[in-house]
Amino acid sequence: MISVYITCKSKAEAKRIAKKLLQKRLIACANIFLSESMFFWKGKLNEQPEAAMFCKAKNENFAQIEAKVKKLHSYKVPCIIAFRWAAGSKEYAEWVKNA
Repeated sequence: MISVYITCKSKAEAKRIAKKLLQKRLIACANIFLSESMFFWKGKLNEQPEAAMFCKAKNENFAQIEAKVKKLHSYKVPCIIAFRWAAGSKEYAEWVKNA
């Protein structure tokens, strides 16, 4: 299992992407929360509000998740990072596997 961390320009964009990933059964669920980001882009320090998602999925779906997010995302270089589960609830892992 993996958790995929994705940042978006707004909550609306995060919800749109999450719905598409869920409809394609690429993820089992998505948690969306508002955040503040600070980063360099084209040599300039930027600060802006964003929405971040933690999506739970099967490891073998990552390539498809990445490709779908890149198609739907407004950023030229979106943040799409997979975290492999070191441990987790057996019941929750089963649910993700079967979602």
